[in-house]
Amino acid sequence: MKPRIPFRLRRTATGALGRRAGAALAVTSLTLPLTVALGGTAEAAGSAGCYGLRGPYQRQAEQFLGLRADGRQSTADCRAIRAFQTSHGITPNYGYAGPVTWNVMQLVAKQRAAGRNPNSAHKCPTNKGRIACVDLTRQLSWIQDGGRLVYGPVPVRTGRKGGATRTGLKRIYWRHLNHVSTIYHTPMPYSQFFDGGEAFHAISGSVWSAPGSHGCVNMRPNDAKKYWSLLRTGDDVYVYGRKAGT
Repeated sequence: MKPRIPFRLRRTATGALGRRAGAALAVTSLTLPLTVALGGTAEAAGSAGCYGLRGPYQRQAEQFLGLRADGRQSTADCRAIRAFQTSHGITPNYGYAGPVTWNVMQLVAKQRAAGRNPNSAHKCPTNKGRIACVDLTRQLSWIQDGGRLVYGPVPVRTGRKGGATRTGLKRIYWRHLNHVSTIYHTPMPYSQFFDGGEAFHAISGSVWSAPGSHGCVNMRPNDAKKYWSLLRTGDDVYVYGRKAGT
């Protein structure tokens, strides 16, 4: 005869078993999608948020991204547009090919076209030795030494309407590695000031996001760090062109 297990002991054992099963499911859900762990099905996460919305620049966006340019919004189109929006700081990023997305695509196309010869039009002086060039039109910057490209070109974000980055020949006059803006109280890592309060410095957000800085030349962290290592107080900076909308 099997010994009888007291009710309280059976309840404790069952509770422990339930907790172990729950813990096992929790561990499983950490390693597998929840729908898989529970035996269900769901739409792939990559297509979540794709609503089939066709933007006014659908065909242009498809051409830019190397997709079939039929002007229709497929799930694959949406995923590709969303990926571009996410990587370039465009919100909302739900795959809609609107004017903001298309404007950024056009800018990126110009930046890509610069290749390894950003000064092909010879607009940045080549008789100054080491100099940092800033092209407001293409939102690009690079460092050259005479006619030799030293670093770049890299994408930048310059001043917005009402606070456009000033053009002309400048010179780096002060550098502060961990600067914090005394006006806006925001971090400005790797700051190199060249014209009043205008400086090269890193930002944590996207350099392609609107509307722009308050006059500084915003850079991706790795680019700002490289500029810090290559430039010195007294080095020339030349800013030219005009940013769209300023």
